[in-house]
Amino acid sequence: MGELVLIRHGETEWTLSGQHTSYTDLPLTPNGEEQARSLAPLLASRHIACVLTSPMERARQTAKLAGLEHTRIEPALREWDYGGYEGVTTRDIHRTRPDWDLWTDGVTPGPEGHPGESPDEVGARADKVLARADAAFANSDGGDVVLVAHAHLLRVLTARRLGLPAADGALFQLATGTVSRLGMEHGRHVLTAWNRLP
Repeated sequence: MGELVLIRHGETEWTLSGQHTSYTDLPLTPNGEEQARSLAPLLASRHIACVLTSPMERARQTAKLAGLEHTRIEPALREWDYGGYEGVTTRDIHRTRPDWDLWTDGVTPGPEGHPGESPDEVGARADKVLARADAAFANSDGGDVVLVAHAHLLRVLTARRLGLPAADGALFQLATGTVSRLGMEHGRHVLTAWNRLP
């Protein structure tokens, strides 16, 4: 069986400013585009069976610039719905909620259609993505499954793959424009590479 390859999209204006970005569909910055292009050599030698990407432009653009072909949109790969904290920095949230932590407290409701999500709700979506990835592994000839998405979603997905609660995604810091890999060792899911830059 191949590995689960996780790619966090390249830099956007809001990753630079530290604003929570889920449903706001921002493009990559010029530096983010370069980060995405620089991933191509890390992926070129891999046998890729399936590429699933978030529907957001920043993820789709990263996949394209990284040279990934035949991508399929996976709606469950969208970022954690930050609800009322969309576009707000952690520093600004701490002005009124000094002890707030995304991983334990979740978010406040946002505008219509964006009620926000708890860690467990994001974990349930991550579990759906993992089931789809496992189906792709079962139908492949040993190739990798690549997921191109967002920091918090991929962190939750990693925790779930390793048998941890969704909130333990807090343990896996993930930078923009990086490649991480999850594989198997002695019948158990393990990290094989994390937060790798070109």
